[in-house]
Amino acid sequence: MKTPRDLQPLVEDGVIDEVMRPLKSGKEASVYVVRRGEEVLCAKVYKDMGQRSFQARVQYQEGRKVRGSRQARAIGKASKFGRREQETAWKNTEVDALYQLSDAGVCVPRPHGYFHGVLLMDLVTDADGNAARLAEVDLTPELARSFHERLVRDVVRMLCLGLIHGDLSEYNVLVAPDGPVIIDFPQVVSAAGNNAARAMLLRDVHNLRDSLARFAPELGTTHFGEEMWALYEKGELQPDTALTGRFVFDERRADVKAVEWSIRDAREEAIIRQQGREEADERD
Repeated sequence: MKTPRDLQPLVEDGVIDEVMRPLKSGKEASVYVVRRGEEVLCAKVYKDMGQRSFQARVQYQEGRKVRGSRQARAIGKASKFGRREQETAWKNTEVDALYQLSDAGVCVPRPHGYFHGVLLMDLVTDADGNAARLAEVDLTPELARSFHERLVRDVVRMLCLGLIHGDLSEYNVLVAPDGPVIIDFPQVVSAAGNNAARAMLLRDVHNLRDSLARFAPELGTTHFGEEMWALYEKGELQPDTALTGRFVFDERRADVKAVEWSIRDAREEAIIRQQGREEADERD
């Protein structure tokens, strides 16, 4: 096939030898099957996103580190430079996460480098050479339980690294001959730095639970997400922690007055931080 413009620099630099075929195209990236010597890999080409997409990403980016104060201020102001920096940070996040997760034993595509804005990584296919998603396959109850156990363990490994996928579902899991592989990490969330981290973790785990419960109904009554988060908050979660899927919910009435005081304090802190940023901008 004709080499796409975004992949031409990789061919010219000898990073890859050939673009074999397109694999898939989504809102944020196009993926191609490429050849490097005797290896067949996939290349993820990120698409530039508009301002509307940046607004949709805000919930995921809370708590992420930015290279410097100038970049952080620019991103906060949503200037042209800031949007460009935010776009770069969004792409780099997936690359960094893949290396970290792969080293920790999480079942993700093994990265092979990031060149000219293109991520090279393992090509994940089933026995027939297709990149089947979990949503597209039928499973036996035994296999569904096995997949659920492996995916929950990978979510635990991620959480122990302080990371949450943030958009995990049956559409972000590929089925390889040796089991499920989690993909798509540009929106990965900081477990300690994002106020919505718990909600996102529970959504991820519940999505997997509900999907696999179609084949193994008993999974539908489990609460692994709540259990692992409670252990994480207490500093007791380890990659090999044995989970039961059982969780006792706190049904005590909320202290509304205390919540109101917390909201007031948070608003005051936000005002102080904003004043500090404005003073810093004036000094610059």
